[in-house]
Amino acid sequence: MRVATAAYPLDPVESWDAYAEKLERWVASGAKTGAELLVFPEYGIMELAMLAGAKVANDLEGCLHAVSDRIPDADSLHSDLATKYKVHILAASAPVFDAQYGERPVNRARLFTPTGAMGIQDKQIMTRFERDPWGVVPGGPLRLFDTALGRIGVLICYDAEYPLFGRALSDAEVILVPSCTEALAGYWRVRVGAMARALEQQCVTVMSSIVGPAPWCEAVDENTGMGGVFGPPDTGFPSTGVFAEGTLDAPGWTIADIDLGAIEHVRRDGGVLNRAHWDEQPARDGHVTPEALR
Repeated sequence: MRVATAAYPLDPVESWDAYAEKLERWVASGAKTGAELLVFPEYGIMELAMLAGAKVANDLEGCLHAVSDRIPDADSLHSDLATKYKVHILAASAPVFDAQYGERPVNRARLFTPTGAMGIQDKQIMTRFERDPWGVVPGGPLRLFDTALGRIGVLICYDAEYPLFGRALSDAEVILVPSCTEALAGYWRVRVGAMARALEQQCVTVMSSIVGPAPWCEAVDENTGMGGVFGPPDTGFPSTGVFAEGTLDAPGWTIADIDLGAIEHVRRDGGVLNRAHWDEQPARDGHVTPEALR
C-alpha cells in the first residue's frame, strides 16, 4: 500500500464550510499521490473549536465541548471524503464526550474506509497535561482493524511509548501513530517509541504530527513535528529503519510505499526475530541476575 502521513497545521477556521474545504483539499492532494491510506494527527481537529468563537476556543474546558459537539458532522464529512476519493482515512483524533466513560471526554481517533464505514480507537494513557488540567480520560480498549489494505492498529501519541501496547497489536502489519507534541523533545519521544514498536513487532509504523503555532487555542498552542514512516532495520527494509520523513514543522504529506510481503518475510526469516522471540523475555515479576545477562 502507499501511505500519506500529514504534518498538519491548525487554522482558526471561521465557518464549517471553510473547514470542509480545507479538509477536502488535504484529502484530494493526498489521494493524488496515489496513497490508499491518509493519516492525520492527534488533536488535529481542534481547529473546529473556533466555530464556537475565539473565547470558547481559547478556554480549556470550552474547547473540549465545542469540538465534541461537532464530531458527528466531522465523521459524516470524513466518511463522504473517504468514499469520494476511494481512500482509507485516519481522521485527526478529537476529544469526545461518551457517557459510557463517565463525565469527562476521551481522546478518540476514527478510521474510515472507502465504503464509508468507521472504526474507533481511544487513547489508553493520558499525558500529564491531558490528566490535569484538561481532564481527558482513557476510553475503550485497543482494537485491530482488519481492512482491505491489511491489519491496522492505532497507538495515539503517548501510547506509542509503551511496549506492551505494541505487543497487544502484534498481529498488525501497520500501526498508525497520530501525535501532537509541543516541543522537539516530545516529538522525539513519540518518534523513538514509534520506531521501537516497529523494531519489536517487525511491522511498519506511521507517525503524523500537528505543526506550527495555534495561539488561539491554549490546549494546542505550540506544535512541533513532521510525518514519518518507519520499519525494522532488517531484511527488506531501510538500514536506518526510516522509509520516509518530512521536514520539521513544514506542512505537507510524507509518502511511503509499504510492502506487506516484506513484513511477512522479515517476521518469518529476518536477520533477527524480535517478534517471535518476545516471549523469551522474563515475566514481568521475574528476576534477571547480572550473570544471566552475560
